[in-house]
Amino acid sequence: MMKLSTKGRYGLRAMIDLAANAKEGPSTIHAIAERQEISERYLEQLLIPLKQSGLVKSVRGSQGGYMLGRDPQDISVGDIIRVLEGPVSPVDCVSEQNPDECKRADTCVTRTIWTKVRDCIADVLDSYSLMDLVNEARHMSGDKAVTPDIDPQ
Repeated sequence: MMKLSTKGRYGLRAMIDLAANAKEGPSTIHAIAERQEISERYLEQLLIPLKQSGLVKSVRGSQGGYMLGRDPQDISVGDIIRVLEGPVSPVDCVSEQNPDECKRADTCVTRTIWTKVRDCIADVLDSYSLMDLVNEARHMSGDKAVTPDIDPQ
């Protein structure tokens, strides 16, 4: 069973948090960690690749912190998951990037299934923007000021 790690799940929560709280300006690691119940140390590690990819930017100074690197409608869930988890791939031979060469590729009857699974997962992840999730969280709670929490764990 393919399963996302806490990197992808917590990183997505942190990104939704940044999107939901963008109007208040940059958010500190402490504030995000507290709102999302994520360890500050772990959150720091998640923000490094998100910053390197340009999905997040840091602002220095007393009013500093982290903010989205692009508009929330321009960041897909797939963008975030790929940065934190790597390419979508139910099996290595159909990875989105650099699929492993398989000597059975030309005759492998299951390769078609794995390719379709990969494409379906990628399509779902790429079809939702951060803004979509913020709007859904607000709709679910009936409160525009809510901090979204979409992770059931």
